[in-house]
Amino acid sequence: MTTVDPRVHAIPSDHLVRLESRPRPSLVAMAKAYVALTKPRIIETLLVTTVPTMILAVGGMPSLTTMAMTVIGGTLAAGSANALNCYLDRDIDVVMNRTAHRPLATGVIPPRHAMVFSVVLGIIAVSLLAVTVNVLSAALALSAILFYVFVYTLLLKRRTSQNIVWGGAAGCMPVLIGWAAVTGTISWEPLVLFGVIFLWTPPHYWPLSMRFRDDYAAAGVPMLPVVASEVTVAKQSVIYAWAMVACSLLLAPVTGLVYVGTAVIAGGMFLLEAHRLLSRARRAAAGESVSLAPMRLFHLSITYLTLLFTAVAVDPFLRISIL
Repeated sequence: MTTVDPRVHAIPSDHLVRLESRPRPSLVAMAKAYVALTKPRIIETLLVTTVPTMILAVGGMPSLTTMAMTVIGGTLAAGSANALNCYLDRDIDVVMNRTAHRPLATGVIPPRHAMVFSVVLGIIAVSLLAVTVNVLSAALALSAILFYVFVYTLLLKRRTSQNIVWGGAAGCMPVLIGWAAVTGTISWEPLVLFGVIFLWTPPHYWPLSMRFRDDYAAAGVPMLPVVASEVTVAKQSVIYAWAMVACSLLLAPVTGLVYVGTAVIAGGMFLLEAHRLLSRARRAAAGESVSLAPMRLFHLSITYLTLLFTAVAVDPFLRISIL
């Protein structure tokens, strides 16, 4: 078992010298850097869950204006949280190969500018949702930003291997925001979807952490694959995957064959790959020369979430009751 030092790492002095000698970036490069600061690919995954939840909430197509404002507000809120995360993690981003290209690690954006940008983005997001959608959705967006920054980034990430388990709750908030945007309330259905994403996050992120284990170890971040064996990580991924599929089926009473069929088939694919990862990990632990290939589960997890929420969106229009 490998242990890590969770203390904050100082940015290497030679790296600071290289940053100071960089030529001033163009306006286009600067604009791209600010967009990169918001982690657009993560935002895409979050938004995949928002609109389908809104469709499920109203049993059809919601108001286009409400949908547009919710998506814009949610995008800005997620971008704010991600940018603040980059600001707070700029020291470890420098020493990780996976994140060394981020704007603060490369010096394209000064830390102070990044902090101001992220705060302003969050203020705009919450204000936009409060004015154009409703106060509940705005409050949920604000809580998601604060949770991601203070609970995950500052409290959990560098202190416990359970960081992504509990910190991942911030990524579940879009379903609550989407439901609240069109109903003004929260009920059990979005809480089930919240649970699906919550349980999906560990078996989604741990394979990525396995792939970049050395990066996290060098940065002093105790992701589970850094402090536990590959077999343990794979076992935990299987447990969460089974819980995720079971949770997804709790929506059967209010959905139809399209959703339930997708949940079973896509969930079965996810479970199969999770068990394959466990099998490969056990064989590797036994001394066999086998490729662990954890990224197969990582990529499949994205496909799973996309298929499941596509079914959430389509099901109300092709409702075939199974009860």
